[in-house]
Amino acid sequence: MPSKPASKSKSAAASKPKSAAAAEPKPAAAPKAAPKSKPAPKAKPAAKPAPAGPASTLRCVSARPQPETPVREVASMGPDTADGLRADILRHLVSSLGSDPAYTGARNIYRALALAVRDRLAARWLESQRTYYTQRAKRVYYLSLEYLPGRFLLSNLFNLGLYDAAEEAVASLGASLAEIEEMEWDAGLGNGGLGRLASCYLDSLATLDIPGYGYGIRYDYGIFYQVVENGRQVERSDNWMRFGNVWELTRELHLYEVRFGGRVETWTDERGRLRNRWTGTENIMAMACDIMVPGYGTDHVINMRLWSARSSREFDLTHFNMGEYVAAVHDKVLSENISKVLYPSEEVAQGRELRLRQQYFFVSATLQDILRRTRKEASSFAELPDLVAIQLNDTHPTVAITELMRILVDEEELDWDAAWDICTRTFAYTNHTVLPEALEVWPEELFARVLPRHLQIIFEINRRHLDRVAERFPGDGERRARMSIIREAPVRGVRMANLAIVGSRRVNGVSALHSDILKERLFRDFHELDGDKFTNVTNGITPRRWLLQANRPLSRLVDEAMGPAWVRDLGRLIEIAPLAGDAAFRDKWQAARRANKARLAAYALRKVGLVLDEDALFDVHVKRIHEYKRQLLNLLHTAALYLRIKNGRAPAAPRVKIFAGKAAPGYRMAKEIILLVNHLAETVNNDPATRGLLQVCFLPNYCISSAEKIIPAADLSEQISTAGLEASGTGNMKFSLNGAIIIGTLDGANIEMRDAVGDKNIFIFGLTAEEVAGQLARGYNPWDRYAADEELRGALDAIRDGAFSPGDRDLFRPLAEGLLRHDPYLVLADYRAYAARQERAEAVFLDREDWTRRSIANTASMGFFSSDRAVLQYARDIWRVEPVHILNGK
Repeated sequence: MPSKPASKSKSAAASKPKSAAAAEPKPAAAPKAAPKSKPAPKAKPAAKPAPAGPASTLRCVSARPQPETPVREVASMGPDTADGLRADILRHLVSSLGSDPAYTGARNIYRALALAVRDRLAARWLESQRTYYTQRAKRVYYLSLEYLPGRFLLSNLFNLGLYDAAEEAVASLGASLAEIEEMEWDAGLGNGGLGRLASCYLDSLATLDIPGYGYGIRYDYGIFYQVVENGRQVERSDNWMRFGNVWELTRELHLYEVRFGGRVETWTDERGRLRNRWTGTENIMAMACDIMVPGYGTDHVINMRLWSARSSREFDLTHFNMGEYVAAVHDKVLSENISKVLYPSEEVAQGRELRLRQQYFFVSATLQDILRRTRKEASSFAELPDLVAIQLNDTHPTVAITELMRILVDEEELDWDAAWDICTRTFAYTNHTVLPEALEVWPEELFARVLPRHLQIIFEINRRHLDRVAERFPGDGERRARMSIIREAPVRGVRMANLAIVGSRRVNGVSALHSDILKERLFRDFHELDGDKFTNVTNGITPRRWLLQANRPLSRLVDEAMGPAWVRDLGRLIEIAPLAGDAAFRDKWQAARRANKARLAAYALRKVGLVLDEDALFDVHVKRIHEYKRQLLNLLHTAALYLRIKNGRAPAAPRVKIFAGKAAPGYRMAKEIILLVNHLAETVNNDPATRGLLQVCFLPNYCISSAEKIIPAADLSEQISTAGLEASGTGNMKFSLNGAIIIGTLDGANIEMRDAVGDKNIFIFGLTAEEVAGQLARGYNPWDRYAADEELRGALDAIRDGAFSPGDRDLFRPLAEGLLRHDPYLVLADYRAYAARQERAEAVFLDREDWTRRSIANTASMGFFSSDRAVLQYARDIWRVEPVHILNGK
């Protein structure tokens, strides 16, 4: 790549590298030989010294690393056996932790085992990096504001094939792996489905030998730790780093400067070209923190590279010596707020600004890192799309498009058309929502203050884009307004989804229904302009985490029946489908599921002190609390079940209603829903009339490690969002993979799952997406449904009149009356159909053999919903990357 722009105007095709004093020749194995370097000219005196670290060598062309001595041979680690792990654990106890093995405890054994595993990950990661350079592989850069990896220990052990050896090694030291696992906190790097999907995709990238990296932010405190006090959600700081993060490698040399604010200076250069310089900025540093992700059944290891904010001014000694101790660290604290928490509240202006700063912070550092790496291989910027594929996971990283344009146009002096061609062949965008509030629009005033040069670039992108729209659709001013990147009213703002579409080569939805909605409704104008740009990649989940690791009783049974090939090829699970007719296999299936229910019961007893009835139907609704996910619909049914019991109508099968999920701190209605769950639980669980018939349980602080206990134990999985609003869902896939049966609407991936498992093996109800749109267009009055349905009316009246809040009879009156006035998610409209399907589910559950056959059919039919299939589709249709042949460094 060019170290400095040529004296004449460049195009992407013509740009060539100039020699640099520190440049190294490209290796002979490279597809294109670099021109011989000329003697470097004498450098002009710099205005200030170059910063240390990568920035000082950013323009150097480095020699590609060669796989000479395998890394494993120079690393001081034992073999991948129980004895080898035991020796490494003891070595790390003494040398890394300073702990006496004769007196050490579970936490130190966990840390020492983790270090022993990390040694093996590091060796494989280095060999993988060597392979990338040797094969000049195109690499995938997955940009996501959040990841939700859960705990690392067991996942790494399973993927490295070390689980049994670790279990034996730990036992030889007087501990159990189950005890050791509980020493690890879930990584506070994400919140919900978006982050978990990103983590599943990294697992698949590693397993499929696809060169890749996951980029994001290393949050100090994550989202929040949820506790329940007097039935209400209370947010505590999620101090997941209190004991450090043994899996993390901090890269102090990968330290990049990120700029904010300032002003833009414009001048005309010697060739008469208008140039721009971003200056007078506030600067902070981004430090790389790597967490390695191993593939299953391969030596391939990739990494999440997460950025931690570091102040460019560590400490003001003058303030300190004057006794102004707070002022001495004021700038440092403000700078480092950027990587403190995920999704700061937008209720206040400072929170909105911090979110924008977070997004730019991570994409700026990421692009600097990508270009540092790519400069080692590329002879011109035109090669960037051949070596780099950048995937934008939702709108949060979209400012990366303008940042790359700024670098190419302002710093590297490419002409606009050449730079734009490079950008639009490098980026791809995944949309994850149709909810208007999730399609980010930044106030123009805020954008101008935080990123003034980027706003100018957006204006120019938009001008050219709207010229193209006007040429294609002359005289259609309304279309131009809808397609503009700049929203004019009610407040001028930057539409990040529109920018992502304009600046990307491909745009995809995440289920067949969702992609159709994008093309036919949400982004119809863009689809009519660039139809070939849009595609679908239905989401998937990793079977390594969600069956092999999370459900050992069931995964062992599957291994016994057909072998372990399903772990890398989930489609092979269909081979167990015929065994649904085998009574002995059904008995084993039931035993495995009973073991999982016993484990969840023990967890619930420990967490909330409730003894769950393990013979009951476990009816599970766990996900982010949001009105469109319709926890309220489930709660109305719960109230109705309770009232039936009180009126002498006992259910045919006992039922445990299990809820879990977090509400956004500023989302009042979501918090009211949690409060209602807990008030219902208190009433139901303390009424002798419900004993052995109905229980309600809210499990606080839903996270990956708790999901691994809840999901394998579920009998019935609630996937009941308003049709047309859930982009895909992946919880539905996890439950079905573990043998639960879905009750759900025809929303998101539920449609494709119904097609896979068959109508008999899923309980579908309610309005379709088209019917929802039609109801709302015609004018939907929830009062009509309330008046026509006696059971619904009784349940809603009981909630409104304080039957579940005797200490405050009016506590839920606003919620109930609000639902009667305004029901945008059609809760009341779908109630009767939902209640009827619940009765059908209950009747089927009474026939345990029939239920078990349906459960087996669900697991057997989940092959399509593997993240491996999804990532292979991305690789083929969007990224255009090939797997690499990993050099074995063992």
